[in-house]
Amino acid sequence: MDLGIAGRKAIVCASSKGLGKGCARALAEAGCEVVMNGRNADVLEAAAKEIAAATGAKITPVACDVGTEDGRKALLSACPAPDILVNNNGGPPPKDFRQISREEMIAGLDANMMTPIILVQSVIDGMAERGFGRIVNISSVAARGGLARQVGYSATKAGLLGLTHTVALEYARKGVTCNAVLPGMVETENVKAMPQEIRDAAIAATPVRRFGEPEEIAALVVFLCGDEAGYITGAEIDISGGGHLNTIALGSRKDISGR
Repeated sequence: MDLGIAGRKAIVCASSKGLGKGCARALAEAGCEVVMNGRNADVLEAAAKEIAAATGAKITPVACDVGTEDGRKALLSACPAPDILVNNNGGPPPKDFRQISREEMIAGLDANMMTPIILVQSVIDGMAERGFGRIVNISSVAARGGLARQVGYSATKAGLLGLTHTVALEYARKGVTCNAVLPGMVETENVKAMPQEIRDAAIAATPVRRFGEPEEIAALVVFLCGDEAGYITGAEIDISGGGHLNTIALGSRKDISGR
């Protein structure tokens, strides 16, 4: 399927591995020039070379922390006029909400809300002037249903939905779409490292009885970046194997919540 985005320029945050890497590869396969980002230069370089060799696309790795001003400057210097922006950020780690500190909560807000906001602010005018822009914010099913021991993650990913809706409303008539993708459990390195009993409980609460693969999330993301998705904006799209239907049940399980 030709998505009509060959030659478009894309930035994919946190794309040296996992879901972000899957998105970078899918965009490269669609013919985009892709700027990849990660904090570990060696891992990022290896991922960029792998994708470039597999797709023939122009891939530019930028090793930096996009949560910092210098990191964002480096990323935007490599791609000052992107047509596509995929905000993919993580954290904070699981913790009893009674113990999470103000500093930890602010760090989560900075990663999952402020960094995407600043990046969108930096690229949105150019997208509007050119009459084309695709912004995809990677949120989570936890943004809607919550997740035990993940108050920082759930709350900040919920905030990202507010950004998505507002940008979609303000730029709907300028050729710019902004959507949120809400993955469930995906087979990333962190998920693979979870204790088996927690994995088993999460799979049992997922109607399709398995976790998603990064490539499955990436397929949705790249479609939202294509020409045929121009009528989709401000959407929150669950991609969780039906897991969003059982989020409350999952969060209440003692083997997940610890209570």
